[in-house]
Amino acid sequence: MNNNFINNFNQIFKNNKISLLSDKNDLVLETTVGDLEKTLFFLRDHEGCLFKMLIDILAVDYPGKEKRFSLIYCLLSLKYNVRVKVKVYIDELTSVNSIANIYKSSCWMEREVWDMNGIFFENHPDLRRILTDYGFEGYPLRKDFPLSGYTEVRYDDSQKRVVSESLEMSQEYRVFNFNSSWE
Repeated sequence: MNNNFINNFNQIFKNNKISLLSDKNDLVLETTVGDLEKTLFFLRDHEGCLFKMLIDILAVDYPGKEKRFSLIYCLLSLKYNVRVKVKVYIDELTSVNSIANIYKSSCWMEREVWDMNGIFFENHPDLRRILTDYGFEGYPLRKDFPLSGYTEVRYDDSQKRVVSESLEMSQEYRVFNFNSSWE
């Protein structure tokens, strides 16, 4: 990646809220939900970029922030041997347009993000749970999801079948005493 790419990028996106950062020899683009598709089209099709491969889509949960999730698209340019991360910050209720029309491999990854984090992708061809069961409640990778889950699935020998039971939480909140016992 050279200065030509950075100049081209800044020229095309000069009127938008997109920032190009360099983090330890990695390029990180921060954009908005509205500019996401335009940014990804540019990165895939521009001769100076050619990020033709989508490596991964992941979400990071920051429960204390107003925009709770950081949705990250990891792209690779085989021609230039460069990786870039495209970041979008969203809240719990904001949906993101599916990029299945840009990168065909995104279908599976978007389903995983939906199933684990609860981020909804509009216009997705097949958005349904992929890693959890159909009746599963909640989203396991959210920070507010209980460690033991909401239900317990076990085999009942007397009934000779698998049963699902609600868990009874004996301790909802923990109160920590930060006083040292050694004082």
